[in-house]
Amino acid sequence: MMSENEIENLTFEQSFAELEETVRKLETGGLTLEESLTLFERGQALAAHCNAQLDQSELKVRQLSPEGVTPFDPEG
Repeated sequence: MMSENEIENLTFEQSFAELEETVRKLETGGLTLEESLTLFERGQALAAHCNAQLDQSELKVRQLSPEGVTPFDPEG
């Protein structure tokens, strides 16, 4: 498992894939409490990294978009 510093070097896609795998492992169970906590902490760090990358991308899109044009919102 990589350290939190190494998470910063992951692409969004790499981070998200590892986050999905982490969630799958936690849902499957069969882990010790210590293993579960370690995975949970890793998942939190990966989720934060993904969110930061999405925020940066959204800011860039806003900066590149013409005034008054709303960027695509998949949720809205």
